[in-house]
Amino acid sequence: MITVYGLKNCDTCRKALKWLAAENIAHDFIDIRAETPDTKTIRGWIKAAGLETLVNKSSTTWRSLDQSQKDGLAEASATDLLGEHPTLIKRPVFVSGENVIVGFKDAQKQALAALPR
Repeated sequence: MITVYGLKNCDTCRKALKWLAAENIAHDFIDIRAETPDTKTIRGWIKAAGLETLVNKSSTTWRSLDQSQKDGLAEASATDLLGEHPTLIKRPVFVSGENVIVGFKDAQKQALAALPR
């Protein structure tokens, strides 16, 4: 079973959920705005996917941050920042066991299709 973390109003997340259903891939969806992931979960995502992959630097939330927050972004500070501002997490995040896949383009679709079911 894949757990999909995203925003219910995010077009990319909706497309991903529709694709998963069409591919008959079992999944659960968690809205990160309603159920913000805990620090341990975020830390695990950073470790698995990388900080640059996980942070959505094209979001309006990112653009509204102080420059000092952006410049000093390291794993420790990012964990707290992403917990405080879950919309900074690039979406969707797919988790299956130890596998963490971030985003929804062709490469991510292939990785999702290759996961054991």
